[in-house]
Amino acid sequence: MSVLRMIYLALAVWGTIHPMSWFIAWFNENGYSLAGMVEAWHANAATSGLVWDLTIAAVALTIWIIAEVWVRKNWSALIAIPATFCIGVSCGLPLYLFLRTRPVE
Repeated sequence: MSVLRMIYLALAVWGTIHPMSWFIAWFNENGYSLAGMVEAWHANAATSGLVWDLTIAAVALTIWIIAEVWVRKNWSALIAIPATFCIGVSCGLPLYLFLRTRPVE
């Protein structure tokens, strides 16, 4: 495995663990309410701006993944879409880059 692929994989793992540690801490403190978390995301203009920034980035990443999978027929790369929306762009983007840069068979 190339150094670049290892970096992408490490970033995908970090992009899963680090944000999730914050989400779990929030849930432990405030209860397991998805509606409560969404409300917290819109606590002020700065957090709302960040939510929209990440949402737009997630949509753009999804369109890119679909377009490239359509051409490259790398169907396994589609797993990056649910990773993006269930975990975050910090996981989905490096995961997709990791999957995209695998050696061609």
